[in-house]
Amino acid sequence: MLNHVVIHEKMRKDNKALSGDPAVADLPLGAPSPPPPATGDVASDGYNNVLRDTEGLRELGVTHYRFSISWARVLPNGNTSAPNREGLRYYRRLLERLREVGVQPVVTLYHWDLPQRLQDAYGGWTNSALADHFRDYAELCFLHFCGQVKYWITIDNPYVVAWHGYVTGRLAPGVRGGPRLGYLVAHNLLLAHAKVWHLYNTTFRPTQGGQVSIALSSHWISPRKMTNHGIKECQKSLDFVLGWFAKPIFIDGDYPENMKINLSSLLPGFTESEKKLIKGTADFFALSFGPTLSFQLLDPHVKFRQLESPSLRQLLSWIDLEYNHPQIFIVENGWFVSGTTKRDDAKYMYYLKKFIMETLKAIKLDGVHVIGYTAWSLMDGFEWHRGYSIRRGLFYVDFLSQDKKLLPKSSALFYQKLIEKNGFPLLPENQPLEGTFPCDFAWGVVDNYIQVDTTLSQFTDPNVYVWDVHHSKRLIKVDGLVTKKRKTYCVDFAAIRPQIALLLDMHVTHFRFSLDWALILPLGNQSQVNHTILHYYRCVVSELVHVNITPVVALWQPAAPHQGLPRLLAKHGAWENPHTALAFVEYARLCFKELGHHVKFWITMNEPYTRNMTYSAGHNLLKAHALAWHEYDDKFRQAQKGKISIALQADWIEPACPFSRKDKEVAERVLEFDVGWLAEPIFGSGDYPSVMRDWLNQRNNFLLPYFTEQEKKLIQGSFDFLAISHYTTILVDWEKEDPVKYNDYLEVQEMTDITWLNSPNQVAVVPWGLRKVLNWLKFKYGDIPLYIIANGIDDDPQAEQDKLREYYIQNYINEALKAYILDGINLCGYFAYSFSDRTAPQFGLYRYAANQFEPKPSLKNYRKIIDNNGFPGPETLRTFCPEEFTVCTECGFFHTRKALLAFIAFVFLAFIIFLSLIFYYSKKGRRSYK
Repeated sequence: MLNHVVIHEKMRKDNKALSGDPAVADLPLGAPSPPPPATGDVASDGYNNVLRDTEGLRELGVTHYRFSISWARVLPNGNTSAPNREGLRYYRRLLERLREVGVQPVVTLYHWDLPQRLQDAYGGWTNSALADHFRDYAELCFLHFCGQVKYWITIDNPYVVAWHGYVTGRLAPGVRGGPRLGYLVAHNLLLAHAKVWHLYNTTFRPTQGGQVSIALSSHWISPRKMTNHGIKECQKSLDFVLGWFAKPIFIDGDYPENMKINLSSLLPGFTESEKKLIKGTADFFALSFGPTLSFQLLDPHVKFRQLESPSLRQLLSWIDLEYNHPQIFIVENGWFVSGTTKRDDAKYMYYLKKFIMETLKAIKLDGVHVIGYTAWSLMDGFEWHRGYSIRRGLFYVDFLSQDKKLLPKSSALFYQKLIEKNGFPLLPENQPLEGTFPCDFAWGVVDNYIQVDTTLSQFTDPNVYVWDVHHSKRLIKVDGLVTKKRKTYCVDFAAIRPQIALLLDMHVTHFRFSLDWALILPLGNQSQVNHTILHYYRCVVSELVHVNITPVVALWQPAAPHQGLPRLLAKHGAWENPHTALAFVEYARLCFKELGHHVKFWITMNEPYTRNMTYSAGHNLLKAHALAWHEYDDKFRQAQKGKISIALQADWIEPACPFSRKDKEVAERVLEFDVGWLAEPIFGSGDYPSVMRDWLNQRNNFLLPYFTEQEKKLIQGSFDFLAISHYTTILVDWEKEDPVKYNDYLEVQEMTDITWLNSPNQVAVVPWGLRKVLNWLKFKYGDIPLYIIANGIDDDPQAEQDKLREYYIQNYINEALKAYILDGINLCGYFAYSFSDRTAPQFGLYRYAANQFEPKPSLKNYRKIIDNNGFPGPETLRTFCPEEFTVCTECGFFHTRKALLAFIAFVFLAFIIFLSLIFYYSKKGRRSYK
């Protein structure tokens, strides 16, 4: 695939005449910021910097360079009788320099720069006589530049010239003449283009061997509803913009039927000879696609109430089918950033990546014949109606500087690498890895809060019923008659067994859920303990252990309506109140005492969300965790032999511009505020991250509390492992591009790579981010045992297949395997999020509807990975992992079946007595007989 850059140069110098372009004619536009020059006269000053610009091209490694010849510079009076020799010498010098650096020129004859004299004398393109003047100008260029140019573009974007130059007046020459005038201008542009093509074809092609086309701009449109009407409206929209010019040239010399039917007398007609003149006058399809037409200059009425989108691949496929599989040369494509953005133009870079990827897909997957790609533009410049309010260059230019030096942006470095690789080759680090996890690896699933259903089975009902067999056919309760109420057992909770059966079907070894503090202690202290709820939780964990599934229990997780706290604690300041930390320890002590014989894997706090947490709340939360850890360590660990830690959310933060030092600093800052805030005191120094403290102090923010030396010792090391939940990766940039998504507090712009796969809730699927965050944690805190305690993605609830989740689980676990095998991460377990849609809608491995659980396809995929303990390959050394069973002194057969054993013992005793009586009486009978 060829790679190109384009620039359009505008400057009045060396006898260049006034132009019909208001920007070039010194008409000031709005007041952008920072204050640049008022007009486009100098801009990046390409006229005086041919060597500078061509060195930029050499640096990028491009093969082609598109630029425009200014008609007003070459022919100041608009005719060939008095050409401007200095102007011709400038373009010849540029072409010679391009030849020296090995770059082929792609030259546009008319990019909206009409000599003012022709505008005044003829009314511009409203007069058909202008076509002959254009032909004469083109002939001069063909003669003067001989065979130096192999790709010629006659006119750039005739839609914009006709509609916004002569109908809306938004662009040069600024005429507001109404639709009829616009269609007349387009008519004349088509005839002018055709005359130039035939001129080159008959007179110059035999000796110069070049190709000629016209640059057509288009949008892409999708049906609002996938109906025949919606599809026809989309076709109409494309006909009114692209087809307006493409159909006469590439099909039959006439306008689209949609236009002729809908516009009636507004649309001029071609004679038969004109149709023959126009038909086939393009040697390739020159396509312009980007923000200028696609989102800024497309009139709403030509969308026909359908949905516009920047889908280059779909447009390329449509052109391929609509216009008989032409060779397509993308002669302009790109995006823009704010005029205040300097060199880290992340938004532009990711749009560029998206468009080039879509082009590659169109070539490889759709069979579209794309012969070249051109990025707009080489350097920042004056952007027509947007002036200096936006920047679209690969190189940054300070318009107010004297030397106008070109400084490569992040997009230029990205484009350079892409050209060097000729696309997007698969990188070794992105290839799937074959291998397995250790035998004791924890395979788990998460249910944030299990549904506590304390409804007992019918056998615990002490009431007596009779069956009304004659009338209602129902059980009728006998009033006043009750039996003795027996003790309840775990089997009496009807909801527990079915859930455990579903877990067994998943083949997981661990199950994580959170206790509900507010249910267990409604008042926040032990003055009122809900023993029924505690008994239910005890039954859940004991039944899990009985089937050899390890319960992983979180004491607290933030949740509505009171942050997961008892109402009274929430009312009195929640975690802002130091008393909450003491109440948490009291609650933790109760849980350790009541459930600790079955639970060997504790989480104090699960995913405290730092982004909406105050510094004082975080301070108290850390102390609460440490106090609970020490409570377990001092009083329960020896007897219960469990482990305990905290679980932190750790999404990866990636610099948006990988070449930018400032973006790397921003990414590290966000990681420290997101993860290090709670991780550093526990797993590191015992104090808050220095990055965090320094940043706040620089901004005179002294709200971050200080720990006493005693508190540091209490908190530091209060862990047995490090548990993280990880869902996605976020890009960060230091440049303020989008004020809505800019965090002024941390001076960071959050964004996403638009080429990334996204979930229905717009969560980016970035598997390699997991491996990066695991390595970052190891680098920061050493070789700590690590658990991925939650990892999952949402899906479309209407879709039967959850293929996105299958892809997500497969690739994220494979990245975890790379971290374990290749990076030496002490990874001990992986937990998929989530168990079912019941408690985490759209995230479940089980679909929940009408009180029924239905496994999704992703469950089968996850089960296969568990059964294989990873991704064994043909050459993977298979390790036999003996099945391990957890010993539970209170979960053995005899302990859990006391009632059954008593019954069996009673039956056995009765049987012995019965046999004894038979033996006694039979012996007595024999004696009597004798």
